[in-house]
Amino acid sequence: MDLRKLKTLIDLVSDSNVSELEITEAEGKVRIVKGSQAIVHSYAPAMAVTPHTQSVPQGAPPAAPAEASAPEVSELHTVKSPMVGTFYRSSSPGAKAFVDVGDMVKAGETICIIEAMKILNEIEADKSGKVVQALCENGQAVEYGQALFMIE
Repeated sequence: MDLRKLKTLIDLVSDSNVSELEITEAEGKVRIVKGSQAIVHSYAPAMAVTPHTQSVPQGAPPAAPAEASAPEVSELHTVKSPMVGTFYRSSSPGAKAFVDVGDMVKAGETICIIEAMKILNEIEADKSGKVVQALCENGQAVEYGQALFMIE
């Protein structure tokens, strides 16, 4: 990816309400995250990127400090968005959230809503367990396959 295109993407994220953008192309992957102080970008050719851990080149062992501080990824289940739309944690703006971090959920229980084309789609937990992390903000645009919740 050339630097002009990268700069354009950074400016686009900076000037919009988008908080994170990830693009994968043949030559690599770029992830731009809008932070409170600055925009961070990373170019990761031939690297495996896993959620909530360090980016590690394929075939290389992960660093020991990351293992000690991060929860065991194999124990966590990711609930992913089945569609593109707008993420909502509750059925209406003033209502209580379907689930909060620390809540126990059962498979088939509604955990959020994704609005797509003016249709509210209830998203159900596909595994029973404890919600350990909510990965999206209320009203945030989500993509197909984007992680919504982590369940232990």
